[in-house]
Amino acid sequence: MKLRFNIPLRLIVALSMMSLLVKSGAVEANDDKAFEVWVTEQSGTAGKLYIYKGEVLIDDPSTAVPEVINLGGAVSDQCVADTGSGPTRAHIVLFNSTHTVAILAYVASGHVVFIDAATRTPIKCVRMSAGFNNARQAHAAFPARNDKYVIVANQNGRLLERINTDADGDGTPYENAADIVHDTDATLNLATCATPNGVPCQLAGVRPTNNVVCPIIDDTSTLTFITLSGGGLLVVDTSAGGAPPPIVAEYDNATVHGNGCGGMQASTQAAGRIYINSGASTGNPDEADLYSFPADVTMYSPANPSNTPAPTLIFSFDGLPPVNDSHGMTLVTKKDRHLWIGDRATNEINVVATSNDALVNTFSVVSEASADPAPDLMSADPKGKYAFIALRGHCPLTGNDPTVNNAVGDTPGVMVVKVKEGGFTGEVVGIAPISDPAPAAFDCPTRTDDTPGGFPIIVERADPHGIAVRSLEKDDDED
Repeated sequence: MKLRFNIPLRLIVALSMMSLLVKSGAVEANDDKAFEVWVTEQSGTAGKLYIYKGEVLIDDPSTAVPEVINLGGAVSDQCVADTGSGPTRAHIVLFNSTHTVAILAYVASGHVVFIDAATRTPIKCVRMSAGFNNARQAHAAFPARNDKYVIVANQNGRLLERINTDADGDGTPYENAADIVHDTDATLNLATCATPNGVPCQLAGVRPTNNVVCPIIDDTSTLTFITLSGGGLLVVDTSAGGAPPPIVAEYDNATVHGNGCGGMQASTQAAGRIYINSGASTGNPDEADLYSFPADVTMYSPANPSNTPAPTLIFSFDGLPPVNDSHGMTLVTKKDRHLWIGDRATNEINVVATSNDALVNTFSVVSEASADPAPDLMSADPKGKYAFIALRGHCPLTGNDPTVNNAVGDTPGVMVVKVKEGGFTGEVVGIAPISDPAPAAFDCPTRTDDTPGGFPIIVERADPHGIAVRSLEKDDDED
């Protein structure tokens, strides 16, 4: 006996439409809508923020129209009001754990700006202290996952500084400007401090130049891994403020090379791993190393000897032709199975399996969209299906050695790469171009094709660098 089911016509149509959407990939695209991509553009004085809707960027990067915020407006005004000076060179942008606040670091002037991510309006601006040779810089400002504080790399000032973000201690961080307080008592001077082993923090042959590059905070908001321009590394316990953070591990420059900035924690193993890279810069034009450290906070103690716990060297391309320059990195796929590390000089992505810390693949991001993209900092969408990479321009303002032009690219903008084979490889989708035409007499320090008047002919000075994905999923759930 045959059974008959009376299915309404509208249900049949709906099911047919769903089938077509699945086949066309539209359902997948809709699944990826709940995020934005924020990019800092360094040219000019205060710089600009480019904010892209995720689904638009994925659909067709070349035609994606971003929201552009001139940071010379409200953000600059906020800094003048709060600190008495305006910011210069927007460098790295990151988000707090709930993605409600953006933290923007200014590398040339030492300002850190807190921005309401939904309204795009500044909340507060803080300026770092005058340090070594009276320098003030904010190369990067990393927020702790518990949202209680931000650690700032005062690069040339050789200071590690702290900004409290729940100053009243009521458990509601970033609530207003009063929650954001520069904790000057918690400053660690890396030019003058000493380790628990009695070794100067800065010492020739050990850690020769302690310009602070990036402070990578572990997922428990306890430890901060401090990368240094001259090599070596210090790990400090930043869980409490009010005093300089205690050093709980020290590494020399033979163990950890200089200029690292990429760093993050993967938790695919029992205790997880902290990944730190090293990369090229002025005076060190050929550098690409990746290290992993145990993420178990109990393994770090002031009683330990130097270089303990020992890191794992995953790869090292130092001094090998062609020029290498490891800088940005991101975890891809939702289970963090693979770590991608970009190489600005070779235009490649090195792929590391986090299950065993092995370099398992290298793929090029050269495509029809760009012959020399110079992939820099990068970030993945919340589901780990796409990576978004800031591409450097003809005239990089930071991190470039003009003798080799390790950070020079020909297509400034944002590259979209689709994650494939569980993160083992990727495919370039396209590039969203970013442009800032230069004045005729703009002097680009990386170019040598000088005109008779003494200035190079430059048509493009855009220099994207910082990039971060802002998840909107929490906001959507609350609506």
